[in-house]
Amino acid sequence: MERNKIPLLSTKAGPRDGAAWTQRLKEEYKSLIAYTSMNKSKDNDWFRISAANPEGTRWIGKCWYVHNLLKYEVDLQVDIPVTYPSTAPEIELPQLDGPEGWGSDILASRSQAFSGQYKLEAEWSGD
Repeated sequence: MERNKIPLLSTKAGPRDGAAWTQRLKEEYKSLIAYTSMNKSKDNDWFRISAANPEGTRWIGKCWYVHNLLKYEVDLQVDIPVTYPSTAPEIELPQLDGPEGWGSDILASRSQAFSGQYKLEAEWSGD
């Protein structure tokens, strides 16, 4: 990856830091724009994200993965902690969380496919 094309963040500020936080948000936007532009130019983009509130403490978007010509797309959300940047934000993928999320369906179907494959291989080998 061409990291030298992504602007570095130099302002150490969090949501409680007023004007310094505004400067930090500008740096964050510049880095995100550079990163997504670089990925798009290489046909390797995999997410979209934007601030969900004017303070820049909540971000929402989409991320995706293409496998066997199928595109799997999920919602993405990030809440910036008040102690940021000392505390890293958690990236949440709500559709994949918990027993009701469709991520559990994917995992279950992959598990069933794997166990079915193993059963066939075991029968073939005579085990």
